[in-house]
Amino acid sequence: MKIALIAHDKKKANLVQFTLAYKPIFQKHQLFATGTTGKQIMEATGLDVHRFQSGPLGGDQQIGAMIAANDMDVVIFFRDPLTPQPHEPDISALIRLSDVYEIPLATNMATAELIIHALEHNELEWRGVVRERQNLDQGSS
Repeated sequence: MKIALIAHDKKKANLVQFTLAYKPIFQKHQLFATGTTGKQIMEATGLDVHRFQSGPLGGDQQIGAMIAANDMDVVIFFRDPLTPQPHEPDISALIRLSDVYEIPLATNMATAELIIHALEHNELEWRGVVRERQNLDQGSS
């Protein structure tokens, strides 16, 4: 599965600790992250993470493009709801795309843990079926 990892500045340490705690699960999947978040995760865990631009410089949009292409399976986005973000429209667009394309999205640690346990028990394999169906639909267009 392809998993996007994103965190606002005040939540980066939480996401790093989360990935460290669930490293055995994360290492079985392809990881993608926005710039600084990805760097911190790689340094702390040794996990291989494809890094995009930082969120304000377009990283959220790069992940959004993967979602729109049905090429992302899970988004874990530790948001800071108490601090105004200069790129809030990009964040809203990413959340909207996750809803449109039925991508499991966690915006806090509690929901992220549910998703991680689902991954551990192969309960998100339906994403592969959705991706395959879309590829077939695109081939017949």
